[in-house]
Amino acid sequence: MSQTANNLAAYCWSIADLLRGDFKQSQYGRIILPFTLLRRMECVLADSKDKVLAEHERVKALRLPEEAQEKLLLRASGLAFFNTSKMDLGKLGEAGIKANLESYLQGFSRDAREIFEYFNVAEFVGQLNDANLLYKVVQKVRATDLSPAAVSNHDMGRTDPAVCGKLE
Repeated sequence: MSQTANNLAAYCWSIADLLRGDFKQSQYGRIILPFTLLRRMECVLADSKDKVLAEHERVKALRLPEEAQEKLLLRASGLAFFNTSKMDLGKLGEAGIKANLESYLQGFSRDAREIFEYFNVAEFVGQLNDANLLYKVVQKVRATDLSPAAVSNHDMGRTDPAVCGKLE
């Protein structure tokens, strides 16, 4: 197994260890996957973040329809998605983390938000918060470098159990 696969497996298990006792094993993947995706997206957006934030301020003032705003922001990001929140996982803080994370997620482009809705992230965010685990999970996730330079697209897309192991 490659070093990247070992690192991803350790990352998955470290989050699973936090969830143990408060969540069913069958829920681990439904929590780990969207948080991993969130971190990957954040890492991918890092280079275009300042440009998107500046463009967002400019576009907001134009009062264009949402679809037109989205097209301009996608162009600014140079990617298929963007985030207009000034926050990132490292800036959410412990106090008010649930509201801050929800606000951060709402800053993503429409297609990205739909992915998080598909995974019922809001439900798990609430459950993690109620179990006093949300901050701990976010800290584990944000401490992991999932940038394309650190983890290739191929390795991110692997579904091989050797990567994240069978978490049950």
